[in-house]
Amino acid sequence: MGRPPLSAKNAKIQTPHNTSKRQNDPEKNDLHDNSKSNFNRNKEREKIATTNQAHLRRKQISRKTVVRRLRGGGLYARRPVVCVPLTSQHCTARLQWCREHHNWTEQDWACVLFSDESRFNLSSDCRRQLIWRESGTAYRPENMQEKDRYPTCSIMVWAGIMINGRTRLHVVANGTMTGQRYIDEVLLPHVRLFRAAVGDKFVFMDDNATCHRTLAVQDCLDSEGIQRLVWPARSPDLNPIENVWDALGRQVAGRNYPPTNKNTLICALTEEWDKLPQQLLDNVVQSMVRRVECCITLHGGLTLLHLRCLLTFRCIVPFLRTQIK
Repeated sequence: MGRPPLSAKNAKIQTPHNTSKRQNDPEKNDLHDNSKSNFNRNKEREKIATTNQAHLRRKQISRKTVVRRLRGGGLYARRPVVCVPLTSQHCTARLQWCREHHNWTEQDWACVLFSDESRFNLSSDCRRQLIWRESGTAYRPENMQEKDRYPTCSIMVWAGIMINGRTRLHVVANGTMTGQRYIDEVLLPHVRLFRAAVGDKFVFMDDNATCHRTLAVQDCLDSEGIQRLVWPARSPDLNPIENVWDALGRQVAGRNYPPTNKNTLICALTEEWDKLPQQLLDNVVQSMVRRVECCITLHGGLTLLHLRCLLTFRCIVPFLRTQIK
């Protein structure tokens, strides 16, 4: 008997014209070879990593060895920089604000009175202050620093700066700042005078503290014809007076006789505020153009103009300034 006839399916498979498509497609063939090569390479890496891990488990590595390796790679142990947390909504609002004021020139910023409150403490909670001592002498009196568990006293002050001018340093005595105190002690005796001196181009800047945003405060500003600059939340790095607070803290810390109680702290702050050079205030106000550009470049992120200054300030002064936001 002869062979049975081939079926149509078998005939199609054995037809020379129906060979594998991969053989007729060199590009797909190269992709297949590359993926196979990558797969083998990854498997080899995993094998080497597993072998090294098993070897390291059996070997003790000292801390100094790890530190040397990290330093050799350019990594050093440093305390992180402290900054305000920003959400995506904060970054979006900051970016939008900077874009709206991107066309402002130094002449435009020269008409703005930047203001802020700040609290100064006598005691310090800073752990970055270092001393030089011999080994085994940690508990000698000259190597110890006396510190109360809680701050002995603190002073809240308010001030404003602008090109070719500054307000007096106002001490907020006996309590915290409220909306009515803000009107009676800040807006009427200080801000209203600058509004009359500058004219219609005058713009007043304050942050979004609760005492600044009451209806009574807004009514007072409207009645006095004071234009308020809308300020984005969580933006201390954009306020140039922050750098002035740092400079004030440095000056007080560098006095021959640092303050030891509340009265001497008030006197030192007032005297050093009046001694600050006007050129310093003008320079930080003129930096607003760069601050806005930097914030736009960082898509609303924190700029370094404030953070670097604040970090250095906390390293050297014997008392800390706590921001009121």
